[in-house]
Amino acid sequence: MTASPKRSLFKRPRLSSVLGLTLDGSRLEGVVLQRAGSVLAVRASFSVLLSLDPLTAAPELVGQELRNHLEAAGVRERHCILGLPLKWALTTALEVPAAAAESDLGGFLDLEAERTFPCDVATLFVATSLSRGAGADRHALMVGVPRTQLTAIDTVLRAARLKPVSFSVGISGLQPPVEGAEGVLALAVGETNVALQITSGGGVAALRMLEGALEVEGGQRVLHADQVAREIRITLSQLPAVTRETIRRVRVFGPRDLSQQLADELDLRFEALGLSVERVERYSAGEFGLSVPPDTAVSPAFSLAAGCLAGRAPAFELMPPRVSAFQQMAARYSSGKTRHTLIAVGSAAALVGALFFYQQVRLWGAEGDIAKLGKTVKDLNDLQGQIRQYRDWYDTTFAAMSVLKAMSLGFPENPEVTAKTVEIRDLHTVVCTGTARSQQALLDTVRRLRDTKEIQDVSVISTRGQAPSVQFTFTFNWNEGGSGAN
Repeated sequence: MTASPKRSLFKRPRLSSVLGLTLDGSRLEGVVLQRAGSVLAVRASFSVLLSLDPLTAAPELVGQELRNHLEAAGVRERHCILGLPLKWALTTALEVPAAAAESDLGGFLDLEAERTFPCDVATLFVATSLSRGAGADRHALMVGVPRTQLTAIDTVLRAARLKPVSFSVGISGLQPPVEGAEGVLALAVGETNVALQITSGGGVAALRMLEGALEVEGGQRVLHADQVAREIRITLSQLPAVTRETIRRVRVFGPRDLSQQLADELDLRFEALGLSVERVERYSAGEFGLSVPPDTAVSPAFSLAAGCLAGRAPAFELMPPRVSAFQQMAARYSSGKTRHTLIAVGSAAALVGALFFYQQVRLWGAEGDIAKLGKTVKDLNDLQGQIRQYRDWYDTTFAAMSVLKAMSLGFPENPEVTAKTVEIRDLHTVVCTGTARSQQALLDTVRRLRDTKEIQDVSVISTRGQAPSVQFTFTFNWNEGGSGAN
């Protein structure tokens, strides 16, 4: 498939399993295929009639109905590829000038689409298939589907919790175009119509739905083979001679009874034209380059799913790329004064945003510094608390020893007066108990202590007993600076 640059398609994800769906009238057929290496396996299949029209009913209701059918069939696969009804499509064929360069092809196709489609081409999503004739001749077939219908079916599928990866045409999955000189005319008998496709030169040369070929009478489908033969002759006559001469085979797809009837009657009518007619019932070996389960019935849903897993690009990719709201706005305001205004406003906003960002970066830096300082402050507070708790144990002035030294100098060298206990309270108040051999010896000791400048307020609290064993208790205040009078 070749498309103009505007219609360039997104790259589909590589999948190991996919749900193939085809919608024909109200009938929805589906098959879940899984690929393991080069082997395809069918995991589930179903065929149901939808009670709601996907194009007119509320998407949520149609999606719920579809979800119910999927759950009833045991389908858990979410990625899907959908074959659209051919009656949704408009087609136009044209000859591509031999002098047209590849770089100009997109513009040429856009102009031709605007000229030949019977409606505003902006309302269509257009896909193109190129085929080559003899020499440098090229022909293009453009297929357009209303965007509203594509949007509606996409919304329905997503409401059913499915993820569509491709929209295509069912008959193009049954008979994909191949490189080579031989052309193939394919017919697909559907639920309410017969689809016709002609492939030649590596592309699709004709694609149409044959009106009046299939009718319902008394609840039974009636196939009008003469009408099909007439439409085939008309279609062949409209092809370029070089393309028409390549067609040698007619392949018929569809339900066994109707497709066999059509193949038999066409074989009689086209034998004189040198066309061989065959009914396609099973897939040939290596149809998709993969191993297909034996006795697999040919169906558009299976062909689309198998082609997707085999990495085969559909002849017509009709799923528009999803465009974000930002891209839509950018396309709307991408020219004129509005663009310059938006650029100016955007530049100013970017500058203000940059300033705010710079300020925020500075704030983040300050917060980081504060966090680091907070840890340091906590460590210092913990250390200061430890200092307060253990300061007395690490005091290098030995204050208590100074008290004892000054006190010992006031006692006589002989054992006239001896101290039994010395209690130092807060390195300030000292209480001493002891014994003296005489009252006079005790008074001499108290006088010497009072003469020491660091010792203040010496007071004898009590004395008991008689010489030579006078028990006493006295107190005094210790002042390291030695200020004040005793």
